[in-house]
Parts: sequence; C-alpha cells; structure tokens
Amino acid sequence: MSIAVTIEQLMDEIGQWGFGYLLTVSDDSRTHLLALRPRVFGDVLRLDAGGGRACRNAEARPQVSMVFPPGEHSNGFSLVVDGEATVDGDVIDVRPISAVLHRPAP
Repeated sequence: MSIAVTIEQLMDEIGQWGFGYLLTVSDDSRTHLLALRPRVFGDVLRLDAGGGRACRNAEARPQVSMVFPPGEHSNGFSLVVDGEATVDGDVIDVRPISAVLHRPAP
C-alpha cells in the first residue's frame, strides 16, 4: 500500500528524511544511484551532485526519481519522489511531480 504525499507536504517535510538516493538512467539503460541530501529552493529539491555521471544522466534523461529509506519518523515507510531534473554545473534541481510513502517491507 502506498500513501500519496502532496508536493506541498513533501517540501515541508523533506528535511526530516535526511538523505535520499537519486536514481538516473545511463546511456546503456542502467540505473545509477547517488546518495544526496536535498535542500528546498522554492518548488525544487536542489542536489549538489558534484558533476559526473548523475549530472550527465539527468541532463540527457531528465525524468528522475529519489528514494528516501525509512527513518524513525516514518513507521517503516520509504518516501519515493518522481520528478523532472534540470542541471546547472554540479547542481541538479528536481521539480517533484509526484510523491508517495511506500509500504514497509513485510
């Protein structure tokens, strides 16, 4: 079972999640993960990705996802965010499109 999270709710509560994994897709269609701590800037999650593969992938294929593992505050739920990325140097801005709390593992 998943629970929808509004974008407003996401932006208000993202700080309590700490770090999340940015998922991008490489030229060879493989998923690339990078652990990052987002900061909220207006309606985007700003990620200091340090350049490299994640930035190249997000620039070529801007549909990205982020997965935040369960924390003490989440009752075992993970947070999953789908969004559209833009890249500026070493920074990736993700404009969330949807977010859900994903059920705990059985």
